[in-house]
Amino acid sequence: MGTEMLASAATLADVAVVSGYDVSPVAADRVRAKHPDVSLAADARAVVESPDVDAVYIATPPMFHAEQAIAAMRAGKAVFCEKPLAVTVTDGRRMAAAAAGAGVAEAVNFALSDRHAVLELERALAAGEVGEIRGVEVRLSFPRWPRDFQADARWLAGRDQGGFVREVLSHFVYLTDRLFGPLDPVEVGVDLPPAGPSANTVAASEVAARGFLRAGGVPVHVSAFAGVAGPERYEWILWGTRRSYLLRDWDQLLGSDGGGWKPVRLTRPRGSEATRLALFADAVRGGTTRNLADFATALRVQEVIEAFHHIDPGHSEGS
Repeated sequence: MGTEMLASAATLADVAVVSGYDVSPVAADRVRAKHPDVSLAADARAVVESPDVDAVYIATPPMFHAEQAIAAMRAGKAVFCEKPLAVTVTDGRRMAAAAAGAGVAEAVNFALSDRHAVLELERALAAGEVGEIRGVEVRLSFPRWPRDFQADARWLAGRDQGGFVREVLSHFVYLTDRLFGPLDPVEVGVDLPPAGPSANTVAASEVAARGFLRAGGVPVHVSAFAGVAGPERYEWILWGTRRSYLLRDWDQLLGSDGGGWKPVRLTRPRGSEATRLALFADAVRGGTTRNLADFATALRVQEVIEAFHHIDPGHSEGS
C-alpha cells in the first residue's frame, strides 16, 4: 500500500512526498529505485518531527499504527492511516482519543469510501428505490491467504495482526456502518486451522468466519472462507423489497428488480488511492474529510472486527 500511495502522490500536483521510512531494507531499496527524489529517514521519528512534513501517511503493519499515529498527531501533523486502525481495541481507542483532541486532519484509508458504486448505493437508498430493507449479506472466499500480491507481507498470514477478517472483511463492515449505522455483533466468530507441528502453523490466521450482526434494524449475515477450492470472491448484497443490489469485486454494482442481476450504470469517477489522497490533502488544507472515514468510524469497525476474534469491545484485552 505504501508503494501504491507513493505512485498516487506522484500524480497530484499539490502533494509532495518529502520524507519516508521503512523498517525493511528491501522495501527501502524499492522506494529508492522508483522514487529517487524521496528522502528516506533513519527512523519513523525523523519523519514525524521533520519541519517539512505537514501530513503523515502510515502503511506499516497495524501493530505499529498507534505509536506512529499518536506521535504524529502530537507533533501537529495530519495523519492518513491504513486500516485496520489498530490490532488491540485499547490501541484503537487511544488513537481515536488522540485524534479527537489533536485538531488536525485525520482519516483511515478504506478502499470503498469514495468508490462510485458506494456513492450510487447511497443515492438509491436516499431516493427510496430499495423499498423496505430486509438485510445485508457479506460473502468472501480466498483460494489462498495471504493473496499472491501480498506474499511479502508475512504478518498477514499470522493470527496476531493478520487474517482476512481484519484485512478484507473490515472494508465491508465499514460500508455497512456507513450506510446503516453502527453494527452490533450478535453472534460472530472464526474457525482456526488445526494446530500443526510448527509454530507458524499454530499461529496461522483464521480459515473461516461467520456472523450475525445488526446495524440498527438491519440484519447482517457474514460467510467467509480461506484456503478453499474455488474462485476468489468479494460480494456485499443489499436485499430490498423493491430493489436489491450486489456489489461484487469492489467496483461492480448490479441490481435486481426481482429477476436476474443486471449491471448498474455508474457515471462518477471510480475512486482510487489517488482520489482518496486528494480528498485527504484537501482536508489538510482546511477542507472536510468528505467520503473518508475518520478515526472514530474506524474504531467502530475495529471493535466489530475484533469481536470475531472473541475480544469484547467493552473490555481491554486480557480482561
